[in-house]
Amino acid sequence: MEHWATEQEVLNMYAKHYKTGETIPASLVRKLKNSSYFNQGFDNVEILAASLLDMAYHTLEAPAIIDIQSFEKEYFNKIGLIPEIISRYRSTYFMHIIEEYDSGYYSYTWAAVLDNDAFEAFKEKGIFNRSVASSYRKNILEKNGTMDAMQMYVNFRGREPQIEPLLRNRGLVSANN
Repeated sequence: MEHWATEQEVLNMYAKHYKTGETIPASLVRKLKNSSYFNQGFDNVEILAASLLDMAYHTLEAPAIIDIQSFEKEYFNKIGLIPEIISRYRSTYFMHIIEEYDSGYYSYTWAAVLDNDAFEAFKEKGIFNRSVASSYRKNILEKNGTMDAMQMYVNFRGREPQIEPLLRNRGLVSANN
């Protein structure tokens, strides 16, 4: 829901100068948005490396006896991770690989794909569009996981999620794509 916070239409409702009442200029909002793109390439590779490592652990044949540091180093070499970028979390403190969080690190990126693609539906028709909001409520919120998650999403969006809105939001592809 944080997407709405930096939309000019929303900012015009509350982001006003305390003395003059003038709304925040669109040029300043653009600068703020552009500053959020800093280091996104690094950040995304870092989080994907952690996600891939997480999945590598969870696809090992059980029981597995491995040297954690060697496994991690060999895996990062295998995927071609450059030395300047390391996994966001090292295996020795990657606690969730052991406690009920099977390959869950990847879910953060998947949630971001869904989040950005869903917001794109609002952007396409207007961020306050009642029919889009109603469809989101009816097909996602009201269902609350009572049916297949992908089907719930398709019922809302009319298609499966796409990655492009996430990449645009992170400045990794042009807004024209």
